[in-house]
Amino acid sequence: MKATLSHALSDNFLGGSPLWYKQAVIAFLILNPILLLTVGPFITGWILIIEFIFTLAMALKCYPLQPGGLIAIEAVLLGLTNPNGVYKEVIHNIDVILLLMFMVAGIYFMKDMLLFIFNKLLVKIRSKIIISLVFSLAAAVLSAFLDALTVTAVLISVSVGFYSVYHKVASDQASGKYDNSSDDHILPVNYQDLAQFRAFLRSLLMHGAVGTALGGVATLVGEPQNLLIAKVAGWDFGEFFMRVAPISMPVLVCGLLTVIVLEKMSWFGYGATLPENVRNILKNFEEEDSKKSTNKHKSQLIVQGIVALLLVLSLAFHVAEVGLVGLMVIVLLTAFNGITEEHRIGHAFEEAMPFTALLVVFFTVVSVIHTQHLFQPIIDLVLNMPEHSQPIMFFIANGVLSAISDNVFVATVYIGEVKAALDAGHITREHFNTLAVAINTGTNLPSVATPNGQAAFLFLLTSAIAPLLRLSYGKMAWMALPYTIVLSLVGGICVLNFL
Repeated sequence: MKATLSHALSDNFLGGSPLWYKQAVIAFLILNPILLLTVGPFITGWILIIEFIFTLAMALKCYPLQPGGLIAIEAVLLGLTNPNGVYKEVIHNIDVILLLMFMVAGIYFMKDMLLFIFNKLLVKIRSKIIISLVFSLAAAVLSAFLDALTVTAVLISVSVGFYSVYHKVASDQASGKYDNSSDDHILPVNYQDLAQFRAFLRSLLMHGAVGTALGGVATLVGEPQNLLIAKVAGWDFGEFFMRVAPISMPVLVCGLLTVIVLEKMSWFGYGATLPENVRNILKNFEEEDSKKSTNKHKSQLIVQGIVALLLVLSLAFHVAEVGLVGLMVIVLLTAFNGITEEHRIGHAFEEAMPFTALLVVFFTVVSVIHTQHLFQPIIDLVLNMPEHSQPIMFFIANGVLSAISDNVFVATVYIGEVKAALDAGHITREHFNTLAVAINTGTNLPSVATPNGQAAFLFLLTSAIAPLLRLSYGKMAWMALPYTIVLSLVGGICVLNFL
């Protein structure tokens, strides 16, 4: 029977998403103008934030760009923000956008070397606790000197590589067209190993993602808001590290201890080990890859290694914005490894561009927060508290707001208010320094509670690996919960004792 035009339009709206999800998005779009007329822009703005978080939570049902984008467009049409406000947010975060456009693509051209290195680690290290600590500590150290999104891109690239190697064998698709997103051809004997392998990779990715927060809080270049706070406070690299160290170092130690406890006790979705059959397949892949290795392949690995070293040095010494360093990586790797066809280069951008578009939609929501002053009551409440209780309250307030918003935006608002109080003579320089540390640690640590609280988490949630490993918004929040508790408690205790 031929479908009517109305049925065709209904089927096309948000594609293959469940009917209830489509109805929910339509209900949001109908409800928002009514709310604006009845309860005003302030409450409507908060409802809009909840709606956007809902689209992130349902990322495995429908990529958030489309439903979130519709909500963002409506927000502009309703006057909750304006195109100029959105543009200002985008320009303010242009470094993050350039990073996603170029650095993630640069990492794509390093995947052979990364898979080679991490495959050896997985095959040789049999202890799940040790390999988990390696992932977490490596992510923390790299994030302290590089960038959390760059490190996350590496983890995603490696995980997709591992998953594809096993999934191809488990589905008996060693040749011909291969689709790693479908389990239709998985042999029954491999179902259990595949489920366990997914759980194994999920836990490693979460340990690594939290590791980026553990290291990112500690240094001036670890997170974008760190650099922002340091500029306002007038701190150099060394002073920043020393002022934050009384909180960041105990948190790092406790974070690594949490890795051990979670793996030992198998709590919150952790504890899955690498199945022996998978280990053997990865080992065979490594051996076969070594046998088939030609001088051309070896030269490509050498080039990737040299460029990786240049990448680390460039970011560690901050010779240029991260995104521009990523563009340099693309040029060097493609030029010296003979990748000159446009369609081969284009594949490298497929992973990051949808997330870049989603991030601009997210900045629209941030612009609504800014335009409607949604956080102002909380800011005023904290600033009017007694001076001795302000550091811990700044830590808590920044943590809560960063978990539902953008930690760079939250840090910008709070450090601006505190600097204004210093310039007006309402607080001393010493108290300003204390509050700056509280703001920095608050925006970095408790924000691991939700995928939208950390850009690295949001990138992981919307990446190609998330649906392959069944890593949903709820699953990420659940697996991050023990870390949220530990990082918030230890960070809060350190703020009370050392600030």
